[in-house]
Amino acid sequence: MDDGYTDRVLDLVERIPPGRVLSYGAVAEILDEGGPRQVGRVMAMDGGAVAWWRVVRADGSLTAAHGMGAQEHYAEEGTPMRANGHAVDMSRALWQYRD
Repeated sequence: MDDGYTDRVLDLVERIPPGRVLSYGAVAEILDEGGPRQVGRVMAMDGGAVAWWRVVRADGSLTAAHGMGAQEHYAEEGTPMRANGHAVDMSRALWQYRD
């Protein structure tokens, strides 16, 4: 993917409000470009400077890369979590993007 794609992904991620999330696939759908893997690659390579913890798997489960750092952010932001505490409650935390 080109640098423009990277910039578009990171710009969208920065717009996700605290306490809300998008899935990797939802980011790609909103941009109408790429797919979940391409978004994941952007986040892995360049996502450190943005709110990376606000992009999760479609089922809300956390990747190993999220580790404890993400859970601290979720607690701080009041992100709805599933009862097990190891996954975001997507039905309550999903950001309803509006252009």
